[in-house]
Amino acid sequence: MKENKFKTEISQISETSVLVEFGMKISEDINKKVRTLCTYLDEKPFNGMIEYVPAFTSISIIYNPLDMNSESPYEVVKTILDNIISKLDFSLADEEHIVEIPVCYGSEFGQDIEQVAKINNITVDEVIKIHSEGKYLVYMIGFAPGFPYLGGMSEKIAAPRRESPRTAIPEGSVGIAGMQTGVYPIETPGGWQLIGKTPLKMFDLNRNPKSLLKAGDIAKFYPISYEEYVKLKEEE
Repeated sequence: MKENKFKTEISQISETSVLVEFGMKISEDINKKVRTLCTYLDEKPFNGMIEYVPAFTSISIIYNPLDMNSESPYEVVKTILDNIISKLDFSLADEEHIVEIPVCYGSEFGQDIEQVAKINNITVDEVIKIHSEGKYLVYMIGFAPGFPYLGGMSEKIAAPRRESPRTAIPEGSVGIAGMQTGVYPIETPGGWQLIGKTPLKMFDLNRNPKSLLKAGDIAKFYPISYEEYVKLKEEE
């Protein structure tokens, strides 16, 4: 394995968990380091590890201190992680996994698409074209089960969150908040600007894997008509 010289921060956040930080800036390079460590822990979890929770630039790791056989479990875990990270090869290229997501833009599904167009001084058709031409890295899954935080959206369609969040966003709604876009996997409150809706189930308890997207995937949206939406929805 190639030894890495970059600086990581490992800190204790509770008696049963640590936080590994690869940086403070949201970037593909830093997020790749997070995913690489996650892949290693999937394949070779250390003794006492219970689970991990990845984020944009860090990963929280939960462990059982009783399995550390030490008066200082955190120091044991920190030593283990330091050793793992020092030997990981973060230069390896990821195998690109693209997930295509159909979206019915505008109308009753994208109530805010005209507002997004107005904010950016472009037409609704241009919002659809720009949004559907992008390739979006799934940085993390969070907020709600299966909710993907996607990076790589064009600043030409960036828009702030709504001043008044909605109490219920329908499942499958596609939204924009700042420089990010995402899909609501279940009905939940939210303040993102809604521009469309997908008929695909982003999260399904009866499916394996339950989430359609995972960190590291590439999401691509493509426009469909209302009739196509209804047909695909019936097939789900």
